[in-house]
Amino acid sequence: MLDIGKIFTVSWFKIGFIPIGFIDILDILLTTYVLYKLYVIMHRTRAVQMFIGLVLILVVSVLVQGLDMKGMSWIFKKLNTVFLVAFVILFHPEIRRLLTLMGQSRIIRFFVKEQHSEVIDEVVRGAVELARRGYGGLIVFARDTGLRTITETGIRIQSMVTSSLIVSIFNPRSPLHDGAIIIRDDTIEAAKCILPLSKNPRFENRLGTRHRAAVGISEETDALIIVVSEESGTISLAENGELVRGLDFQILHSTLTSALKYGTTKPAFE
Repeated sequence: MLDIGKIFTVSWFKIGFIPIGFIDILDILLTTYVLYKLYVIMHRTRAVQMFIGLVLILVVSVLVQGLDMKGMSWIFKKLNTVFLVAFVILFHPEIRRLLTLMGQSRIIRFFVKEQHSEVIDEVVRGAVELARRGYGGLIVFARDTGLRTITETGIRIQSMVTSSLIVSIFNPRSPLHDGAIIIRDDTIEAAKCILPLSKNPRFENRLGTRHRAAVGISEETDALIIVVSEESGTISLAENGELVRGLDFQILHSTLTSALKYGTTKPAFE
């Protein structure tokens, strides 16, 4: 009979005098994955050099302990607490970003779907208020497709989604009113983002820049985009390269609910 416990405890092979088993391999893979994800998050930021320096310090620490260098091992042990505090201080923005990304994972989102209802309420109220005031607006809901390259063209906000903030951003006197805001889950990630324009000849001559931008990003990603016309005050919704215009409060709310909770807008559009 197969002893499952032995699989986890027995050594599979040795590197020199060091036995290597299942837990050791799993530990190495998980550590590599965590370090890789940290590097990806910090890539092209000022923190990447500090991160590389920290990894080098960790490698040296392991080496001196493995070589039984008592003096250097004593120094590194005394500095452990300092390193921990320094790590939290130096990488505070990156740690917050990592926690945000973890919260946006599919597994987490499966258990917190109900949070969408509050976001939908705020966004719909904001869109209706924009239309009432005659302000133009471009609101992008990120779904499974990453929008990092789009987000990086704008100004990071990382704020709660509220109707008053949406109206403030798209106020013509606001420095952020040009471009789009990107919403992921319950956070406005960035404003003043530049979207690619649709090259579809069906829309090229019929639509303004804001609507072509909404259709353009919907052609390239699975994002859901709300457009508020500055000229007519109509509210439109773009998805999968299609644009539905003239939505009222109820239809917009039900369509967003269907799309964000169940992944389809068909019931509301039908």
